[in-house]
Amino acid sequence: MSVSDLRLVSCAAALAALAALALASCTANTPPPEQAAAPPMTQPAIPSRYRPEEIVGRWGYGAFHKDEDLARTTAAARGQCGQPVEITRGPNGGVMMYLADSAQLQELQLKGSASGKNYIGPPGDAGGPQDREIVSFDGRTMVLKWMDPEVAGRYGTGVYVRCAPEGVARASKPKAQ
Repeated sequence: MSVSDLRLVSCAAALAALAALALASCTANTPPPEQAAAPPMTQPAIPSRYRPEEIVGRWGYGAFHKDEDLARTTAAARGQCGQPVEITRGPNGGVMMYLADSAQLQELQLKGSASGKNYIGPPGDAGGPQDREIVSFDGRTMVLKWMDPEVAGRYGTGVYVRCAPEGVARASKPKAQ
């Protein structure tokens, strides 16, 4: 090998090493996916348009991940009234519900925001990572979306369907003739 060939090989090796080092520094500075996601935007809590007594009751529950599954999940939640989720009044005026990944009932607050959105969550700003946004509520059906994207990915969007009071049978549909 000639001296010029050796210089060319050593130059190519140096460039390859430099490229590998540059690539490694790019990937080392990439934040993990959980840090890359923007944190929820919180707002100072104001009174919610909903009152705790509207939320208290016995509910059939279901959850979905795709918006097109809302109707099917609502029907399935209605069928869960044999084993309802019970939301009761908390000692300080809130409602007793579970937070994500918690086996303990906790008193949660109904919170409004200046943007017009309403939330259920621990005391503090509206739209925090432990909050659920009240996507819709008509008194009979309530749809709640977790604010934390990681939690929402695991649990989906919750659908609560109000169960008939105990001892009252559900009205049956008239039979087609």
